[in-house]
Amino acid sequence: MKQDKRLMELRKGINKKRPSFRRVESWRYRRVKDSWRKARGIDSKTRKKKKLGVKSPTIGYRGPKKVRGLHPSGYFEVRVTTPNDLEDLNKNRHILKISSKLGARKRIALTDYCQKKGFKILNLGVSRREIEMLEEMAEAPITDFDGEEIIDIDELDDSLDEED
Repeated sequence: MKQDKRLMELRKGINKKRPSFRRVESWRYRRVKDSWRKARGIDSKTRKKKKLGVKSPTIGYRGPKKVRGLHPSGYFEVRVTTPNDLEDLNKNRHILKISSKLGARKRIALTDYCQKKGFKILNLGVSRREIEMLEEMAEAPITDFDGEEIIDIDELDDSLDEED
């Protein structure tokens, strides 16, 4: 673990020195996007690796293999959509991201399950206090600016029962 921390620090330093690899002349033309593309021009300074050209991605810019792809905290990131996704995971090696495909109800249930198992979650979203506030708001009567009730929930329930 001590060596992993050293490698994480080394990776951090490499990341600071790593240039942003931009596509040649993306700063010049609006239609040319920033994302890297290999230079293929006949006289291209970048392709010839001249001092004037843009820096090209090369193997020397990579981080240490042992910590490559890890979250800055040192854990492996894993996207989770169901409790079954946790079966092969270790809480000491993996950190979770709850899938954005999930709605609020399933997200809360999955978050509770993950926390009971002892996993760390990167994108918790809303806190327990906010969830309790939302539940209280759902139970409270709807009022206007003067504080008068616009809709009484009991009357609304009664009127819905009468229609059936």
